[in-house]
Amino acid sequence: MKSIVIYFSRADENYAVGNITKGNTEVIAEYISEFTGAELFRCDPAIPYSANYRECCKEAVAKQRSDARPELKRYLSDIDGYDAVYVGGPIYCGEYPQEIYSQLDRLDFAGKTVRPFVTHEGSGLARCVAVLKEKCAGATVADGLAVRGRDVYLAESKEAVRKWVESL
Repeated sequence: MKSIVIYFSRADENYAVGNITKGNTEVIAEYISEFTGAELFRCDPAIPYSANYRECCKEAVAKQRSDARPELKRYLSDIDGYDAVYVGGPIYCGEYPQEIYSQLDRLDFAGKTVRPFVTHEGSGLARCVAVLKEKCAGATVADGLAVRGRDVYLAESKEAVRKWVESL
């Protein structure tokens, strides 16, 4: 089964761990790729979020309130060659960042299996599974995985990712 990981991740100032050089969700995406051989596709915004955590949060809320579809640096044109699509991002106010939807809205998910994952600091999967069921018409949305951002680098988190991908 060929798979791809579509994700958004942000480094810089982080809520729980200070300044980071690699976003928490990117670390989890790399674990998924390591265990499954999935290709990685990062949703990089054309205009990045502020490096300041509080400013980033304000920007994320404004994008959610306006249901924005921020421009990305590049897009996937299709996912025809993939059976499984992992979709991941940090939780911003109960949902994925809008950049994820900028990409997902352009894709046909008919017949695909979508596997949601998130990084968070207390909200778990929040509304992400429900939103993916709406956005990914024709797909089967599998059980998701939520990893606390502050725990991403712990061996237990990597093991949780391994167990999750093996259970699917």
